Amino acid sequence: MNIPNHVAIILDGNGRWAKAKGMPRNYGHIQGAKTVEEICEVAYNMGINYLTVYAFSTENWNRPKEEVDALMKLLRNYMKNCKKRASKNNMSVRVIGEKSRLDEDIRASIEDLEEATKDNTGLHFTIAINYGGRDELVRAAKRVSEKVAAGELKAEDITEEMIHNHLDTAGLPDPDLLIRTCNEQRISNFLLWQLAYTEFYFTPVPWPDFSKEELEKAVEAYNHRDRRYGLLKEE
Repeated sequence: MNIPNHVAIILDGNGRWAKAKGMPRNYGHIQGAKTVEEICEVAYNMGINYLTVYAFSTENWNRPKEEVDALMKLLRNYMKNCKKRASKNNMSVRVIGEKSRLDEDIRASIEDLEEATKDNTGLHFTIAINYGGRDELVRAAKRVSEKVAAGELKAEDITEEMIHNHLDTAGLPDPDLLIRTCNEQRISNFLLWQLAYTEFYFTPVPWPDFSKEELEKAVEAYNHRDRRYGLLKEE
């Protein structure tokens, strides 16, 4: 079986899963965080080298304050636990998104986590927090335009590779496969540049119920796709 090098996942359905069980939405987010831990291990054992998850979007701030506060509390705990787990599993962790809106202690935890795991050679795990694809492109455009204004760069020298190198995901390969759970069939402002040639897989399974078997189904479906870049079929 051809295993995708990079899998991206939109973690959808935590709240609906919890509501269906008569539980508060935050219960779904807690269970969803546990599923992330499990899928990281499963993905690496399958031979996936890069895993990127959409944890908190720029639009998620519009949710009720109580839910946002609970998510931030969950994020704080997750960062602490992730450092221990990453060290144990030789996993490198990277956080993408606009971090300036996050509280100072969360930003410090992210920096500590990234520094502590940067030399690990196992799964390359990327978490998108306060991330939006349009926001990422705007920030990249500003960085490039600042270099042009400063005379460090000529406009005619701007290339796709240069734009890529100014994105949050600089240095990461583009995803081969995007998975979205809970039956939604849209990308919701996620990795707009990077998904140009990505295969999409949608499943009705809510994220807390996503399992090794569900990931295997997604990879199996990926293997049935006729992967092409332009007119050239991928070997």
